[in-house]
Amino acid sequence: MDKWIALVKQKLRELGLSQEQLAERVGVTQGGVGHWLRGTRTPKIDMMNKVLVALGMPHLQVTLQIAPVTTIAERSAQYGPTGAEAEDDIASQYLLCFQYPVLAWAELDGPRPATSIVTEQTDYCAQGLAFWLRIEGDLMSATTGPSVPENMLILVDPGVPAAPGKLVIARQQGTAAMFRQLVEDGGQRYLRPLNPTYPKLLCGHDLEILGVVVRSHGVH
Repeated sequence: MDKWIALVKQKLRELGLSQEQLAERVGVTQGGVGHWLRGTRTPKIDMMNKVLVALGMPHLQVTLQIAPVTTIAERSAQYGPTGAEAEDDIASQYLLCFQYPVLAWAELDGPRPATSIVTEQTDYCAQGLAFWLRIEGDLMSATTGPSVPENMLILVDPGVPAAPGKLVIARQQGTAAMFRQLVEDGGQRYLRPLNPTYPKLLCGHDLEILGVVVRSHGVH
């Protein structure tokens, strides 16, 4: 809930909107919005998503997950002392997750689809229109150091500034989008595979960074 509140407050500031204007957009009272943003009341999950859409973030979808805490000791650590009745129940906590589309590499060379059937969730709150990609090939797989092997999913955030050392999705004129590490050497920038058996590519003036990789995980 704290992440959702912080995100909504941030977007209100960016858009120059008041709580009253947000309330009008989602069809509730200003007092109701005030309670949400103070954390004194929790809106239903469909209303949380409605607020995100009203603030221009339809790519963010919030879900609630139940995370069971199965022992009395764990419950006490999470929630403090519990009574006998509470000890008979399975404690749970609410987690906020964001869902982003899983795109095919070919979709990066054209307009982004309006909707995606396949999504993957994470607790990462993107700064841009983030998306997942599945790794193909072994160019970013290494025996030592950082490695992103084939079939892993990577989360790409176009809102994160690219800087040397970052893993990025990029393309140059006449080339398809590629996954590489942006590096700098002798005043020149290169796109470097993590697999040392492949050569690095000199960045041209037409280099386009599609996003910075901010998460990765294996296949379920």
